[in-house]
Amino acid sequence: MPPETTIGPVRFEHLDDPLGVGVSRPRLSWQVSTGDPDWAQTAYEVERDGEVVRVESAEQVLVPWPFAPLASRERATVRVRVASGGVWSSWSAPSTVECGLLSPGDWSARFVSPAGLDGPAPILSRAFVLRPGVVSARLYATAHGVYQAELNGQRVGDLVLAPGWTSYRHRLRYQTYDVTPLLSEGENSLDVTLGNGWFRGRLGWTGGRAHYGDRLALLAQLEVTYADGTRETIGTDETWTARTGAIQADDLYDGQHTDFTAAPVSGTVEVVDAGFGRLVAPEGPPVRVTEILPAVRTWQSPSGRTLVDFGQNLVGWVRLTVRGPGEVTVRHAEVLENGELSVRPLRSAKATDTYVLPEGVHTVEPCFTFHGFRYAEVTGAAEFEAEAVVVGSDLRRTGWFECSDQELEQFHRNVVWGMRGNFLDVPTDCPQRDERLGWTGDIQIFSPTATFLFDAAGFLSSWLADLAADQHPDGAVPFVIPDVLRDAEPTATAWGDAAVVVPWVLYRRYGDVRVLERQFESMRGWVDKIASLTTDGVWAGGFQFGDWLDPDAPPDDPFAAKADPDVVATAHLARSAELVAEAARVLGYDPAHYEKLAAATRDAFARHYVTAAGRVLSDAPTVYALALEWALLPTASQRRAAGERLADLVRANGFRIATGFVGTPLVTDALCGAGRPDLAWRLLLEKSCPSWLYPVTMGATTIWERWDSLLPDGSVNPGEMTSFNHYALGAVADWMHRRLAGLAPAAPGYRRITVDPVLSPALAHAAARHVTPYGEAAVAWRRSDGRVELEVTVPPGTRATVHLPGGSTVEVGHGSHVWTVDDPYAGRSRPVETVRDVLDSARWEQVVAVLVEHGLAHDAAGTARRLARFFDKPAAELLFHLTRDRFAGRDPEVERKLADLLG
Repeated sequence: MPPETTIGPVRFEHLDDPLGVGVSRPRLSWQVSTGDPDWAQTAYEVERDGEVVRVESAEQVLVPWPFAPLASRERATVRVRVASGGVWSSWSAPSTVECGLLSPGDWSARFVSPAGLDGPAPILSRAFVLRPGVVSARLYATAHGVYQAELNGQRVGDLVLAPGWTSYRHRLRYQTYDVTPLLSEGENSLDVTLGNGWFRGRLGWTGGRAHYGDRLALLAQLEVTYADGTRETIGTDETWTARTGAIQADDLYDGQHTDFTAAPVSGTVEVVDAGFGRLVAPEGPPVRVTEILPAVRTWQSPSGRTLVDFGQNLVGWVRLTVRGPGEVTVRHAEVLENGELSVRPLRSAKATDTYVLPEGVHTVEPCFTFHGFRYAEVTGAAEFEAEAVVVGSDLRRTGWFECSDQELEQFHRNVVWGMRGNFLDVPTDCPQRDERLGWTGDIQIFSPTATFLFDAAGFLSSWLADLAADQHPDGAVPFVIPDVLRDAEPTATAWGDAAVVVPWVLYRRYGDVRVLERQFESMRGWVDKIASLTTDGVWAGGFQFGDWLDPDAPPDDPFAAKADPDVVATAHLARSAELVAEAARVLGYDPAHYEKLAAATRDAFARHYVTAAGRVLSDAPTVYALALEWALLPTASQRRAAGERLADLVRANGFRIATGFVGTPLVTDALCGAGRPDLAWRLLLEKSCPSWLYPVTMGATTIWERWDSLLPDGSVNPGEMTSFNHYALGAVADWMHRRLAGLAPAAPGYRRITVDPVLSPALAHAAARHVTPYGEAAVAWRRSDGRVELEVTVPPGTRATVHLPGGSTVEVGHGSHVWTVDDPYAGRSRPVETVRDVLDSARWEQVVAVLVEHGLAHDAAGTARRLARFFDKPAAELLFHLTRDRFAGRDPEVERKLADLLG
């Protein structure tokens, strides 16, 4: 008898909690567990209320809904079983989905706004009486602003800052709550507090408020179903009342002021004119409290202020337990400077919460703000207990990485925490200052990393719907989504390309064709727009962010990158045109136009920006990474020369990073593609500034915005724009997952997997695992005693191509597989013949140490830079070329030490 095959719970769309879905035909997905190595799905059956539909198919991810469309409010319970040939699995456990309100006509409630209560956060209320026999109740709610509801004094749900931030003029989310347990026979009351949130609060660094309107409003519809089948609806209308509560002021940037001694002021509500056609159900998880962190240290600063360290840069707020009466103030900051809170990186954001307390012990926290911080300053309380409340979109974790290097592991944890903090309803750039906007460039480069670490499918598909809604009629893509900057002509390469790249990433990582269908007009709209801006095939001139935050750019000029912005722009046009052609092919459209555009742009790129010998205009690592990774070099000799030039630029910079936003996700892949994975490793593991590991050596617990947000002396970068929680430069984690550990998707949804680890002699082991749509895939390798053990786990429904260290390749199906092969690095070393070879060798650090000891060098980076023009010279001449510009005399001791090192 074959081993048992079981089916995991059915998922609907990309939702873990399918209450209130916004589609009538929710797609189904399931994962299979089996011990049968020969198992292969050939058919499946879906059962709903006794009706069974059989489908002859091997598909198990986002398969079509096989029954009649669901109506608004309709529930359906389904289960699935699968066949492998003639053998059927057992049925999965039942899974239930329930539709929300799918049509504007389903709403009988109206938007209501408090009249004459413009200061404190208003509380809108309605008392009602229920008869016996309640069997179920749903609350559908949204707001202009943010809201928090209570039924009979008990909080409804656990959402934070609902309904979240969307392009409110086009799309406004509503939430569905099961409130059956909160109701009682007889008297009941529903109270909803409104906050300013993104709708009416401050947004952006210019001080502007009320970008979407100057009146808060609530839309709430409570539907109660009785045992006799009748339904009673209590909706917002002019009969509701309004009053003020304890929250006297609230703002996402500035914080919340709460006065528990304030006397309430009563008022009325008015019905406001607001359309229902823009109401949409959530596609991804809401913002919730995801973790509570205790304080790790409390002490007095040099100025006598009480400071608290939570040990982790995070996003959320401080929860205090404190005795009143009195006023308590909590200020927040990411770092300390001279022993005090460093608030300059906040710019104009006050990031301050205050509480006026009556007598007694109170536990207090805000609800209509959030802060990015590790440290807090508490005044007005002699004694207190503090903990950090971590908030963010409640994404399901799907990816993990580990290795033998503790600092590299810490870097990866920093990437995870950076994503957790900035994936707060939209993918923001930073969580602490007067910004916190959905910058398109950041997520364009980070989306591959994001979709490995967490299930971001619904989160990002919702954001893409806002991108399409805010996209200009001519195809231009705003710099931030939702668009509150409202630039007249937002055409910036790498930023607008998010319209193309992010949908493609979602398709590749989740196998979701529908996201391509929905976004295709947006994708090609952007490409058509930038193609219209070209001259002789290249995109030149005009505003560009370019290779933003190149480490050589001065603090006050982050645009000043080494890479020519026209080169960067034209490369992105070629790449995005190619992706639109690929998307067209997937969708069954004719890809010819965009294939021709991509080919013509590649030709123009080579004609304008590449020499016959393979040099690329501006001669910076980023332009070589773009040209190599995106096939922009026509001939093999140009590609070879460009790879060699990139390698030399990396060496000449002392293996420190030399790329900004555009080049950083590509440079390690480009080095591997050029046959120099050893240099990619050196780049990744470098610790001097600027580098990926430099912030780790400085105590970072998230990814910084700048490579040197904190300078080596502990002072904060003098630039006006400085954040210590900014995920973009952590995009290299995608390379760590795909190449370092060796786990990469080879077909949409990981239906096929490529295992191809790039081993490093600097690591003893590395591993990655990822919960694909089909189940968990994992790769782990370990080097020991001249051998490498490679372990691979492939989920049912998928296959893997495994490239073993040493060169052989095998194809495997689902299950666990282990190989032990010779270590290709064991006993192998490159001959040291040239100065270039010295830098590449393990002896380079020892060589630099000798030079520093004798005053002939300051550090490795400066030494490499001085030697760059002599890389081809014999290794024995290193000292001569290093000192010739100083006319230094021969030093026999230095010569002897170097000769010993270099053989």
